[in-house]
Amino acid sequence: VQLQASGGGLVQAGGSLRLSCAVSGRAFSSHVMTWFRQAPGKEREFVSALRWGGGNTYYADSVKGRFTISGDKAKNTGYLEINGLKPEDTAVYYCAVGSSYSRSPSEYRFWGQGTQVTVSS
Repeated sequence: VQLQASGGGLVQAGGSLRLSCAVSGRAFSSHVMTWFRQAPGKEREFVSALRWGGGNTYYADSVKGRFTISGDKAKNTGYLEINGLKPEDTAVYYCAVGSSYSRSPSEYRFWGQGTQVTVSS
């Protein structure tokens, strides 16, 4: 399984980005896709997850109402729409795929390489 994350960048506070995560090498519909982020000097933290089969979505409290996770089965690609960006959202964002939903990074075997999001105030 290979994951390719993209879409990060430098934006001003209040701006928006759409991150993408392209998955190859495995039946995408059986996975949970999860986004994590890691800021400098901090641990990797859960952001959002999509239970692909049922369409259930999950969000960290810090991003509820601003972030939206979705996926395109035909393209084997997941997305994270980020609105209302804040300086504290600055981090490397990682996508991961797993067989079951978890907010713990240790439960995920397959990871994308990460994409940098930097928010200026």
